[in-house]
Amino acid sequence: MTNGTRSFSGELSAVPLVAVAVNAALACVKVIAGFFGNSYALIADGIESTADIVTSLVVWGGLRVADSPADERHPYGYGKAEALAGIVASLALLAAAAVIAYQSIREILTPHHLPHWSTLVVLILVVVTKETLARWVGGIGEKSASTSLRADAWHHRADALTSVATFIGITIGLIGGPGYEPADDWAALVACGFIVWSGVCLMGLAVRDLLDVAPAKEFENRVRELAIGVPGVLAVEKCRIRKSGTLYFVELHVEVNGRSTVQEGHDIGGRVRSELRKSPLRIADAFIHIEPHEVLAD
Repeated sequence: MTNGTRSFSGELSAVPLVAVAVNAALACVKVIAGFFGNSYALIADGIESTADIVTSLVVWGGLRVADSPADERHPYGYGKAEALAGIVASLALLAAAAVIAYQSIREILTPHHLPHWSTLVVLILVVVTKETLARWVGGIGEKSASTSLRADAWHHRADALTSVATFIGITIGLIGGPGYEPADDWAALVACGFIVWSGVCLMGLAVRDLLDVAPAKEFENRVRELAIGVPGVLAVEKCRIRKSGTLYFVELHVEVNGRSTVQEGHDIGGRVRSELRKSPLRIADAFIHIEPHEVLAD
């Protein structure tokens, strides 16, 4: 792939590494604060952050593989590795929800002391940090149409939601006093619902890419506009688009003057392909089929 398209996923692969560093720091802070602050919900939150570290590494690996050039066995490149990374990320999120739910139920059934008020300060820091990270990663994911980065952003937002639920649970426990000790554990259990919902949504995004679901109609319209703007193109018939990683492959049937020579039709098709590949639409390649345009009689 030329015109800088092949290196696009490589540039994006630096994003999950930032998330790894942030999650590692937050996981340590949450587990330590939860241990000394007597809050299993906060410890569970820290465990979920370690899962985010693994997920971000998987996303990083998927983007690196997706950036590999096409070869004889993979003529369309390795872009689907990015969607596979998204599926692994969603499965990791669902697994984390199961672990937290199990541990929360166990803590609810086990008498323990109320959390310390200092855990609330830590949770505020966590929510602000993770929501900021989620918006940053998610924004890049949306701009680049990266399924795995959007999955990673969902992980960060799920972590923020878990922390919000934990904050509410601990606050209820501290205000309610004796008898409300399990409030933060119930909060962690409720937060699992958010995590499961996020995991299912992410799985849907990745599966869509693997099944070659067509992009939004607006994207197709932009492709058609670029093609019809090429001199010699009289109409655009079929337009099929498939996404592979962060790039797109286009199959286009364009109509030219039926009296054109084979060479003229070939040249027009080449100009259409060139126009699409150099556009900002991240089109890795375009396959142009020439059709004769119906000429009305005078």
